[in-house]
Amino acid sequence: MKPTEGDETPLRINAFTVIPKQKYRRSCRHLPPKKDDDGLESLHLQNSCGYFQIMPLEIFHKVLCYLSVSDISVLSMTSKVVSTLVVGYIATNSGITRLLLQGFHSTDISKKSLVIKHYRSLGLLFKRCTLLLPTKQRLKFAHNQLFKNPCFRIGGCTTLVECSGFACFGTLLQTLIAGWDELECNRVFNFLNETANLPRKMQSVVCSRPGATKKLELQVRLFYRRVLLDHWEHQHDTAFWLTRILKPWPIVNQARLLYLLYGPMFITDGGQIQWHQMTQIPANEESVKDLAVAVRLLHEHKKEWTADDIFTLLEELAGFPQEWLLENCARLLICCGNNMCFTFLANKAVNGRLNELATLIVFLSLVCEKDGYCMDWAVKMVQRICKVIANSESRWNFLQAIEKVYARVTIDMIESILFILLQRGIRGNLKCGLEGDEGITYNMYNMVNAQAEFHKEIMLRAFNNVLT
Repeated sequence: MKPTEGDETPLRINAFTVIPKQKYRRSCRHLPPKKDDDGLESLHLQNSCGYFQIMPLEIFHKVLCYLSVSDISVLSMTSKVVSTLVVGYIATNSGITRLLLQGFHSTDISKKSLVIKHYRSLGLLFKRCTLLLPTKQRLKFAHNQLFKNPCFRIGGCTTLVECSGFACFGTLLQTLIAGWDELECNRVFNFLNETANLPRKMQSVVCSRPGATKKLELQVRLFYRRVLLDHWEHQHDTAFWLTRILKPWPIVNQARLLYLLYGPMFITDGGQIQWHQMTQIPANEESVKDLAVAVRLLHEHKKEWTADDIFTLLEELAGFPQEWLLENCARLLICCGNNMCFTFLANKAVNGRLNELATLIVFLSLVCEKDGYCMDWAVKMVQRICKVIANSESRWNFLQAIEKVYARVTIDMIESILFILLQRGIRGNLKCGLEGDEGITYNMYNMVNAQAEFHKEIMLRAFNNVLT
């Protein structure tokens, strides 16, 4: 049928008809056409890590092998992607083998210091490359890398005393957690306890007879000292970690653990803590200095320790594992410092324990004589204590008690000498005299001199107006 005039002619589609293409979206119209020459440049702009995105991972790791630890730590801060790549490199066997330097058993002090310096830089690297991770994941990452070396594990090293592995671990950990708040530091402590199974080891130590678990005692001491306690510049940091170690335990066990951590130790024969030294022989200043520093730190950490806590801790410490020699108690008080010593003695005066107080004063004077301290200090201490005592009668009784203790101690020493001479006379060895027992005569000599010096200072104060 042909169309009539006025009708529209229908569109005829044949093989030569071209269908228009779909229109471009508005957002695409103004983009310039892509060129193959600009492919690398556009990829560089689209990725936050630049050309490292197109670099094979093996090549990237090879590049890191030529960088120092400090340079890698700076590189890890450029972007999140680069930081992730650095973490992956550290986790590889080749990466961690290169980064975990050895030399923990070297006797060269300069070499040891270089190794510790390296682990400080490594701690900074761990801190920077894990900056965006949660605390637990950061700790787990560091733990997984470090514990590949047996010197970082409790019981992993056979020469623990000479090994500097724990010291390097502590240096790295200190750098890693620098600036963290107390809540995060508590998480660090709990994480270390959990991964090293320390609560069970501590329970075994405090429940055993002193010296029964020598190896375990040494491991616990060196781990806590070298990892958590010995590397801090500020004393309040050391007090914080020491508090974390002691506070979960009863006061009796706190004293034992404090001695475990800071008591005298022989480094020969693999190391051994001297539990009975304070109960058997007069100790030198070096033997009690670390204990005194620890007690003073806790006394100054008033946030979690009261004065009564410290006094009770000292009382328990001086009775473990048996009663200490009074000379060692006096030496510990002197090393604790003037304020700490006076506070402890004044507490006894307030509580009416005047006989104990007088005994301590006598042995304080003995330590002053032996160690070369000024006897004027002991006399001033007595004057300060007299001001604390409530009434004049108690003050007079206190001064009399001092003189009685001097007399009793001197008589006891004379009787000990006579007893030795009598025993050797019975055995026919009187000619040997006191050979082999010079300590008794030396103590008596110092006690007599201490009494004389003490009274000389008192007389100088009493007759000062006459002498000038």
